Amino acid sequence: MRYRLFLSEAVRDQLRALPPDIRRTLGYRIDQLQTDLTGDVKKLSAREGKYRLRVGPFRVLFALQGDTIFIHAVKDRKEAYD
Repeated sequence: MRYRLFLSEAVRDQLRALPPDIRRTLGYRIDQLQTDLTGDVKKLSAREGKYRLRVGPFRVLFALQGDTIFIHAVKDRKEAYD
């Protein structure tokens, strides 16, 4: 199943602030995520309907609603769960 993707403006700004090689890797992994939630995806236990995708030291935090992935943050793992 191919999921639709929604990125908030804050996420777009977070991605623009990253170096090009990291941005490219994240883009590739987010593209893979759209296909059957492929990747290192884990449901966050303390948050209802929230998930994370691990990409090296970065975490892509998202919510899944029907066939749409709503990405709300792309942060370093040290700051991701604050």
